[in-house]
Amino acid sequence: MAIPARAQRPHASGVTSAPACPTLALLWRHVLTATIPRYAQMTRLRCLAKTAQLAVFVALPVFSTLAGAADKITFVTDYGLYGRHAYYFVAMEKGYYARENLDIEIVRSQGSANTITQVANGTAQVGFADAFAVVLGRANDDIPVKLVAMIYPKPPHAVYALKESGIARPKDFEGKTLADTAFSSVPKLFATYAKAAGIDVGKVKWIAVNSDALPGMLTTRRVDGIGQFTVGEPLLATAATPKEVLGFLYSDAGLDYYSNGIVASDIMIETNPGLVRRFVAATLEGLKSAMANPKEAGEIMHKYHREIDVGIAIGETRKVTELATQPNAALGAIDPGRVQKTIDTVAETFALKKRVSPTDVYASGFLPN
Repeated sequence: MAIPARAQRPHASGVTSAPACPTLALLWRHVLTATIPRYAQMTRLRCLAKTAQLAVFVALPVFSTLAGAADKITFVTDYGLYGRHAYYFVAMEKGYYARENLDIEIVRSQGSANTITQVANGTAQVGFADAFAVVLGRANDDIPVKLVAMIYPKPPHAVYALKESGIARPKDFEGKTLADTAFSSVPKLFATYAKAAGIDVGKVKWIAVNSDALPGMLTTRRVDGIGQFTVGEPLLATAATPKEVLGFLYSDAGLDYYSNGIVASDIMIETNPGLVRRFVAATLEGLKSAMANPKEAGEIMHKYHREIDVGIAIGETRKVTELATQPNAALGAIDPGRVQKTIDTVAETFALKKRVSPTDVYASGFLPN
């Protein structure tokens, strides 16, 4: 169930002309003359595009720092704005971003594919996106975006049914009709899940519907189950009340791949790694705080966005905690071996135009020491 989006304030994502101040003008000249040669091997049009984009990424934080102001960053979510995003607002409320000299604007996305596009073209400097979108973007469209911290190291994909439906085990989905949006990865990965869970995938029918219609279709029994990320369970359970929902998690069948994480563009990673590192550090502090006190996180989320129910935000934060916790690994850590597993899973599910390696889709060195 989608929550109505508020209009977002337009945000200037970069500097479009050289400053009038002589000192800054010299600095501007230095930035351009130092960076243009690195792209000299590109075609003329691509070189011009890259240079303009690079000037935006480099110049904005430089000038704001010289002026003594905080570095302005636009952060774009994976989809919409929900209670599951509370930890970003916790970091804002508790001053973690301010401590890192960051002024954050949080905007909604229409999906991870849209998120990585915004990050790649500089509309947003950092984002939150599905690893599948990063792999597909790199392999099929040469979108220069990488993961820098992993927030959902466990698969969040699941199918939900009503407890009263009689569906009690994965095998019971045979002969049933399931629904999800046309762009969801849950049905696209279902064949992989079915194989692991012992389901005859040929006996299961999927239909595509609008996201707003999913909860109602489940509760009125027009479909037998719906695809959903586990972080959406509290919202779905509330919509289904007084009926109860039952989730069948892909991870319970042994599927092991990365999902959502913080992303940045290749240019941002190369030219301003410190900015990315500061954003990651502050965000992970917000995540730690939200995990330790989901109730407080839900209240903070409701403070910033009154349309988001406190109880649902608390529940979604607890679901984020389940996904974010990694045994024997630091919060946000990315393991190259599991990145390769993720790439393999994507390759088994989607058509890839070219092969990609772990270093094509993630960058190390951005976690706090």
